[in-house]
Amino acid sequence: MVSSTRSNLNPYKAAEDKPIKSRPVAAATILLLGIAAIVFGLMLSVSLGAADIRLSTVWEAVFRFNPELGQHQVIRELRIPRALAGALVGACFAVAGAIMQGMTRNPLADSGLLGLNAGAGVGLALAFAFAPSLSFMYIMIYCFIGAAVASLLVFGIGSLSHSGLTPLRLTLAGAAVSAMLLAVSQGIAILYHLSQDIAFWMAGGIGGANWTQLKIMSPWVAGALIGSLVLSRSITLLSLGRDVAAGLGQRTRLVQSAGMIIVVILAGAAVSTVGPIAFVGLMIPHITRYLVGVDYRWIIPCSAVLGSVLILFADIAARMINAPYETPIGALIAVIGVPFFIYLASKRKGEL
Repeated sequence: MVSSTRSNLNPYKAAEDKPIKSRPVAAATILLLGIAAIVFGLMLSVSLGAADIRLSTVWEAVFRFNPELGQHQVIRELRIPRALAGALVGACFAVAGAIMQGMTRNPLADSGLLGLNAGAGVGLALAFAFAPSLSFMYIMIYCFIGAAVASLLVFGIGSLSHSGLTPLRLTLAGAAVSAMLLAVSQGIAILYHLSQDIAFWMAGGIGGANWTQLKIMSPWVAGALIGSLVLSRSITLLSLGRDVAAGLGQRTRLVQSAGMIIVVILAGAAVSTVGPIAFVGLMIPHITRYLVGVDYRWIIPCSAVLGSVLILFADIAARMINAPYETPIGALIAVIGVPFFIYLASKRKGEL
């Protein structure tokens, strides 16, 4: 009875004890409803704001654009790229979290909690300080490098013990590295008088997204998402345990290396665009796993869709709560993310 209860609390342990279960009908339903919600969210995001715009005007701006009309300019140049960036960023954070949870078998894994967002923040602070005229492409590459260095630090520190890397050590190492890198980025901001720019970015927000950013980040994000789908079966096997995956013929080191490259790209692209929004990659994979089972061939696409929905509607709420001012989207998601994290930690404290 006790072991059965513990298996239910930990999906990775349960996956070891039972054949891999998936719910393709539920997954297909989530994908269809989620895509419909994304389309609705995109229309709502474009029409709502400091100045509400009718959907008919949005339709005209998209298909019969008139550059002489101010509302058409607002829709085309500000609101559409903002909405599309929200959808992309939500998918990035959610899929990055799903991959990390599957590969590390750590239910608390998330690009924010494990230091990748903070590492990308240091990269961005360095870019602002030493090369303020850099294009967004190079700023994003700085964020990639920062996220990669942070991941190496976290996994290196977490593996120092003789008993190897455990979920608890990984989480603690992530917290320590995140705090250190956050202090570094804030120190750079103070030293080079970037506090206002860094503070705005740290709060998390999509208001500054533009077409240039979308054009640069989209190929990277698309490639990383496709790569995550290609790796999805291997990640499912890794979630059963490294020994199990190796016994089934998986080249575990290669899969883990490829997975971390994908996570670094997704986290770096998202953070460089909207800032270090935490908890999306923690919550969405757990919700998705509960709904569709433990097969990552379904978890990854459903997480991408649900992550997009979350960010889109959180951004809409951020504009409406204290209109005409905007509430930081990172703060809104933290309101539900922190209790979710505490719930997970309390449920699994005996296993960590």
